[in-house]
Amino acid sequence: MPRKTDGIEFEIHPRPTMGEDGKPLLYVRPAKGRKKSYKDLETFCNKYRGLRPGEMQTVFNVVMDVVGLWLSDGYRVETPLGSFAPKLKLLGEHTDPSTIHGRDIKYAGIEFIPAKEFVKEGGHNREGYRKSQAPVGNSQMHDEKAMEEALRRSMKIGYTTIPEFMIFSGLRRDSAKTYLDSLCKGEHPRLWKVRESRRWLYFPKKEASKE
Repeated sequence: MPRKTDGIEFEIHPRPTMGEDGKPLLYVRPAKGRKKSYKDLETFCNKYRGLRPGEMQTVFNVVMDVVGLWLSDGYRVETPLGSFAPKLKLLGEHTDPSTIHGRDIKYAGIEFIPAKEFVKEGGHNREGYRKSQAPVGNSQMHDEKAMEEALRRSMKIGYTTIPEFMIFSGLRRDSAKTYLDSLCKGEHPRLWKVRESRRWLYFPKKEASKE
């Protein structure tokens, strides 16, 4: 039976809570790496929606200018896509309203609430769903051969880092760090790590003996 190649590709991941069988309950999310750029959007609209080259960029520039102006004045701005509003953060801990002043407020970003029609349009799901071929959660962490190969490939410059190891292992950050740290422990550790600015560098233990 041929593998389905259309529809929304989804990944399966474990939740922190366990099911009745003692295994983690699962959840799904869209597969990572699937994205369209602004250039893709502009090209598509020029070709299939009758927009002239540069027209979309002009519209976006004007919208960002005007919406940004209104957001900076504290307005919620409603659009066909949804509504935008400024998010505020209170600095420090306060219990008395009289102690709160303008200097205690920080701009914390923009809240977006999608319009019902936009949600409906995005949820038409015309082609169904298809399962990603990626491992479930971090199950590959228990595959010694897969982890050895990932470690070997990530050591191409003589050491590895957590982000680099994530690329080759497919692990999430916390799991990648846990795995690398585990190789730095025990009576015969395979790796040693050095802090460099905000990142950890992991070297093969044999390199340490040369110091």
